[in-house]
Amino acid sequence: MTRALLRHRRIWTGSPELPWTDALLVEDGVVVAVGAEAREAESSTTVDLPGEVVTPGLHDAHIHTEWQSRALASVDLREAGSLAECLEMVRIHAVSLPDGAWVISGRWNHNRWDVATQPDRYSLDSVVPDRGAALVSVDGHTVWANSLALQRAGITRDTPDPVGGEIARDVDGEPTGILRESAQELLDAVPRPVEPLRPWLERCHDWLLSLGLTSITDIDGEECRAAYAAMHTDGRLRLRVTKCTRDDDLELAIAQGRRSGQGDARFRVGPVKFFSDGALGSQTAHMTAPFIGHEGCGIAAMPYPVLLQRTRLALEAGLDVCTHAIGDEANRLVLDAFAVMRDEGHTGILRIEHAQHLRPSDVARFRSLDVIASVQPSHCTADFEMVDRLIDERPLLSYAFRTLLDAGVRLAFGSDAPVEEPNPFHGIHAAVTRQREGGVPPGGWRPSERVTLDEAMHAHTVGAHEAVGRADVGRLVPGQLADLVCLDRDLWSVDPADLRDTQVLQTVIGGEAVYTR
Repeated sequence: MTRALLRHRRIWTGSPELPWTDALLVEDGVVVAVGAEAREAESSTTVDLPGEVVTPGLHDAHIHTEWQSRALASVDLREAGSLAECLEMVRIHAVSLPDGAWVISGRWNHNRWDVATQPDRYSLDSVVPDRGAALVSVDGHTVWANSLALQRAGITRDTPDPVGGEIARDVDGEPTGILRESAQELLDAVPRPVEPLRPWLERCHDWLLSLGLTSITDIDGEECRAAYAAMHTDGRLRLRVTKCTRDDDLELAIAQGRRSGQGDARFRVGPVKFFSDGALGSQTAHMTAPFIGHEGCGIAAMPYPVLLQRTRLALEAGLDVCTHAIGDEANRLVLDAFAVMRDEGHTGILRIEHAQHLRPSDVARFRSLDVIASVQPSHCTADFEMVDRLIDERPLLSYAFRTLLDAGVRLAFGSDAPVEEPNPFHGIHAAVTRQREGGVPPGGWRPSERVTLDEAMHAHTVGAHEAVGRADVGRLVPGQLADLVCLDRDLWSVDPADLRDTQVLQTVIGGEAVYTR
């Protein structure tokens, strides 16, 4: 048995009954006493924690760590301001690659370009003519492929659009190189060299610890699951990881007997992830009315009867469900499916991932069906001009964090990294201020939807843990796991504009320091 007294003048516990304390007694990784009781108890070690304030460790409720890890080895196109700048960055990166390696990832964002139009394969051919290129958009819902990639995948003018996807075509019917939603999967059959994931995942893992994340819900696939399992077996896994199952792997998970919550305090089975629609930036979010300036209403990535069948199959197997829904029509349909599940008596955890654009009448349904809104505040501040351009003044609630909380809906905060940075303090700043770095826009975008600092911290701690069925971590109170972070500033004393720049001085998981700046 190991006992340690952790001391600091400002420890925010996250408990409404006793929000602040100055001491934690930790025994075998669990908080067993706080305050005077902790100080008066016998302990083998006394540790004075660094920084201006100590808080519970933060949980990212929605992160793609395989995608984030592989992005570390790729070209980052997010900040490119034009097609020409983007292509030059791709050219330079391609020259550095070994023979036969594809140009992948990229995270390009045509909405930031001086001319906001989606590119085509011919422009990509001009800088990458002799190797495959499949560049994923920043939202992950579109791939920009070159001609060689299309050729190797057998994608021609005669290739039909897959269910839930679209092969963009020019006026002559030829593929342009843009593959939306499930059409991206047509490239998966092309054999190509891929670097082992684990070394990059370990690098990403250590980076996340330095950002103050002590636990995550990972959304990626089976290779990522296997890498985490190996890290855990080797004693290398320090983050607490709840691992989702992708839709394509549901039958495998059932055959293996996976159940949500299985595992231990470090590595656990999470929910099944389904997709109802796409993303706003790719104009594939499923909306009731067409986007302004466009004819389409987005894409139903999973037809409603299939959504019902897959959701039921998961719940009957003991697997919770989290379903991606961004457009108002997608959110309505997912709520309809969840209502059917509740009527059938299913009690598993139900989550909607993103829940970005809602009809006002659907907000109360989140509460009545006990559906968790798993949201990413940094999306709000990254996307507000695009929302204004594509949706404008329609009677929809967008990134409606305050409205959801006031309706009694449970919120879980995450980043959706690498779509946004995984730094949780960026999301906390966005939720509290509704502004980007530098105070843009003045006063905040739709400021009536701001939340308080306590509410934002709750959504990134208790709320995020509850979203995967965990009640043993998230607060620094007796009986909870001793996961905490020591910060360079007192979040409750600084100007809200400064929240974004918070630095982590130390990250502690189970009473053990796993990162120190």
